[in-house]
Amino acid sequence: MRLTRMITVTLAGAVLLPVAACSSDEPAPGKAPQAATAAPTEEPTPEDKGHPFTGLPADELGPVLAVKIENTSAGKPQLGLKSADIVYVEQVEAGLTRLMAIFSSKMPPKVGPVRSARISDLHIVPQFGKPAFAYSGVQTKMLPFMAKASLFDVGDTRNPGAFFRQPGRFAPYNLFANTKQLLAKAPKASKAKDIGFTFGDAPAEGGVPKKAFTVKWPAARFTFAWSEAKKQWLIWQDGKKDIAAEGGQLGAPTIVVQYTKTERSEFHDKNQSYTPLVHSTGKGTAIVLRDGKAYKARWERESEDSGTTFTTESGEPMNFAPGQVWVALASRKPVIP
Repeated sequence: MRLTRMITVTLAGAVLLPVAACSSDEPAPGKAPQAATAAPTEEPTPEDKGHPFTGLPADELGPVLAVKIENTSAGKPQLGLKSADIVYVEQVEAGLTRLMAIFSSKMPPKVGPVRSARISDLHIVPQFGKPAFAYSGVQTKMLPFMAKASLFDVGDTRNPGAFFRQPGRFAPYNLFANTKQLLAKAPKASKAKDIGFTFGDAPAEGGVPKKAFTVKWPAARFTFAWSEAKKQWLIWQDGKKDIAAEGGQLGAPTIVVQYTKTERSEFHDKNQSYTPLVHSTGKGTAIVLRDGKAYKARWERESEDSGTTFTTESGEPMNFAPGQVWVALASRKPVIP
């Protein structure tokens, strides 16, 4: 069942409180007590409505940490991704991909390999308020953009004590970070809040059974294959199982393939390959994978400081399955046979 708004009753009527997931349902009108003062109701807790990033029970909402993580074979296996609430897949130079992992409900002790930031990151993070953002360097031309961005900079230049070189790996794929030390440098980092996701039962109609779904970038390919036993979409990259450093194959109950406009930015790498700019605001189409089915959906994000909402083709909220969410920011049009 889709999460609904929590309410508080006062003598004047019903007052809606903002929460992570929204609905058009409203309480039926009723009469206020005539002779006695209404007892105050308890404020809703995170556990009442679930964590806004995962829909899972949460006693409290912790600070948000975003970490830029390597995603080529040289940097695998990655550490910490299993604990992420949300994982974004972004296109970078030469058609490759890099990840941005969002942590809040769980905080692994260490994460990595940590890599450099890109301009698309700075357009994604404002929806989280002002999170802590960990990365390993940024080109000089982008420094003014980083300084103005809605984030607490806990990268390796400003917070070197939080980073270390992992033995057995070679540079630049051996830089890891201690999350406790990252957050210690950002004591005012925003806590998790509504970013537009809704969790609950899948739509009654519209889903197409799928055993696997493949998403391609110019030089990278992801395949998400449904595991009935694990109730997850297990992840393959470039034909190989995506194995976590902690052990086991990476996977998530919900995969969102968000089709976006991607164009050249003003930045490029040392090989003169242009840096893509992924437009994560506006409107577009998506494919939501959950429960062994693929659903056509639409997404909308009005501004950079607002969240992204996903709806079905009929306009109802497109609920995700509770748990980790992967968002693949792709540029091709969705096709479901």
